[in-house]
Amino acid sequence: QVQLVESGGGLVQAGGSLRLSCTASGSISRVNTMGWYRQAPGKQRELVATITSGGRTNYDDSVKGRFTISRDNAKKTVYLQMNSLKPEDTAVYYCNADGLDSNWFLYNSWGQGTQVTVSS
Repeated sequence: QVQLVESGGGLVQAGGSLRLSCTASGSISRVNTMGWYRQAPGKQRELVATITSGGRTNYDDSVKGRFTISRDNAKKTVYLQMNSLKPEDTAVYYCNADGLDSNWFLYNSWGQGTQVTVSS
């Protein structure tokens, strides 16, 4: 079983910054793509950014130029540096990862979510 634990959410004023972290643990042989998604009240969960094990990144247009995703493969950890935050960035942010577990079965796991609130 693969677990993802997020940290780093909180309350920040508009224009401020936060850094989210997410670490994968458990019976893991390989971690492929890691990413961040968010869900605001009354809305569907949406992609924020993803990064492959080789470092290729993908961002939603709404965060390009403000957010940066990165990862440390040795630590099985993904980060999301969020700058120039806006009130519309307020949401629960979820970490996601896929890969192969210790039995070489595919997995796709989610973290428990961390709240990010941006005040105006």
